[in-house]
Amino acid sequence: MTDLLPGILPGPACTTMAEVRAGVDQVDRELVALLERRFAYMDAAARIKPTRDAVRDEARKVQVIANARAHARAAGVPESAVAALWETLVEASIAYEFDAFDRRV
Repeated sequence: MTDLLPGILPGPACTTMAEVRAGVDQVDRELVALLERRFAYMDAAARIKPTRDAVRDEARKVQVIANARAHARAAGVPESAVAALWETLVEASIAYEFDAFDRRV
């Protein structure tokens, strides 16, 4: 877990909607920074994979979503919500990687 910024309370300590919203906004900024890192790996994958056909890897997709489900379960976060988010994330990542692969030519 990331350290909270000054003035940002952990969820259980919030008593006002302003505190909740500040926390959510901070988490959103952190998520976008993590997505930036994830998409850099998609750039690397597009650079490393030998053919365009290698971009979509259904077995890996299933594995990534299963891993996210397991992490959600361990964290006490709703598995079905995480799985749905990861389905969207993985498909967006694949689309991005196709574009990155096509740009490399």
